[in-house]
Amino acid sequence: MTTQDNRAAPALLSVETVAERLDTKPRFVRRLIAERRIEFHKVGRHVRISEHALAEFIAAGRVESASCSHRRSA
Repeated sequence: MTTQDNRAAPALLSVETVAERLDTKPRFVRRLIAERRIEFHKVGRHVRISEHALAEFIAAGRVESASCSHRRSA
């Protein structure tokens, strides 16, 4: 048995589940997949997205809030 066999399989989510979590339509998630903007797995003819890939996608879109010290002076 190799070390890969000892690892648990990642939780895979359907397009519909990812859409619910992002509060969007499944069409948006399918567009992300088509544009290769989110990592996905093909399981037979089904497309699945791992929890990790979803978390990375969300983190990549994070925008820091502006602090007082970074404001432009008028």
